[in-house]
Amino acid sequence: MRSLIVLKGLTYRPTGGIVAAPTTSLPEWPGGERNWDYRYCWLRDATLTLLALVNAGYLEEASEWRAWLLRAVAGDPDNVQIMYGVAGERRLPEWQVEWLPGFENSRPVRIGNTAAEQDQLDVYGEVTDAMYQARANSVGALLPAWDFGRQVLGLLEHRWHEPDEGIWEVRGRRRHFTHSKVMAWVAFDRGIRLCEEFGREGPVERWRAIRDEIHAQVCDEAWNGELGSFTQSYGSSRLDASLLLLPTVGFLPPWDPRFRGTLHAVQAGLSSDGFLLRYRSEEAVDGLPAGEAAFLPCSFWLVDALALGGRHDEATELFERLLGVRNDVGLLAEEYDPADKRLLGNFPQAFSHVALVNSAINLARTTDGWLPGRNTAAADQRLRW
Repeated sequence: MRSLIVLKGLTYRPTGGIVAAPTTSLPEWPGGERNWDYRYCWLRDATLTLLALVNAGYLEEASEWRAWLLRAVAGDPDNVQIMYGVAGERRLPEWQVEWLPGFENSRPVRIGNTAAEQDQLDVYGEVTDAMYQARANSVGALLPAWDFGRQVLGLLEHRWHEPDEGIWEVRGRRRHFTHSKVMAWVAFDRGIRLCEEFGREGPVERWRAIRDEIHAQVCDEAWNGELGSFTQSYGSSRLDASLLLLPTVGFLPPWDPRFRGTLHAVQAGLSSDGFLLRYRSEEAVDGLPAGEAAFLPCSFWLVDALALGGRHDEATELFERLLGVRNDVGLLAEEYDPADKRLLGNFPQAFSHVALVNSAINLARTTDGWLPGRNTAAADQRLRW
């Protein structure tokens, strides 16, 4: 309930947009450069936020968030951004406030966010999945939204092969990030489902062929046999916590041996005193100096992955540990340093609280033997173990 209240507090009432955080430049590592302006609305948060609100019974708030999403992305899919201002502002130029010392001398202090200009293909999957989840959970059914959805998929037919900056908005070179490809698969999968389950019109056979092609490519190019795991990008040996979402979005079942190997590798390779890093920042993948704490949403994704795999006791234990790092009024930042036992990054962080709500619901459902996840939206669609 406290996390849902946080999401309500981060909502801009006139439009329904939910900011990632109300702060800028609180550092991911004290004295470092990873200081970003989070006072904007990310499309990447669309589906997870929608599900957190819907599953908790807050359909009005979910509907308002969906309405903001559709207004923000209205128009030409070629011009879709990964983030917007609370009223749908598109221009978010980034500049540095040189005369401010920053929190604990963490420079620079930034206003605006250059990530708004990045190419992140996964957001197309998030937008299409949000449309599907909204329809499957009875949060309205707007035909103009599907007109835009078809345009998005038409664009993605030609663009899914391209490298991008990925979920973590790297400021290094573009890569074929595994998560981006998986979310392209999600986009076509949800487009097909909207046609087959809810009567929308679209080139289903063509989309099914593309969906199968993406799946085969990911399983071939992103798999590292020596590690026994999928990796952050094609042909690499780096691990990434976003790989934990493979069963959550329906790309692979949780009992698939390839995912089990990935789960084991991620736990072993990205653990920071039991919490998870996004990736190893010292591997210079993102074009920034090394140094950041454990990423709390990724740790909640680990809770979900363990629960989906039937490891309910381990999932519950980690979930309780995560609840224990909240401050005295139940708030979470983006990251946590287990060594110094302190929250880091912008605060309070919507993504962390959304992940908390979804993990709590997933834990409750797996207790009864249900298989939850974004790939099975409505209660009557869940699968028995």
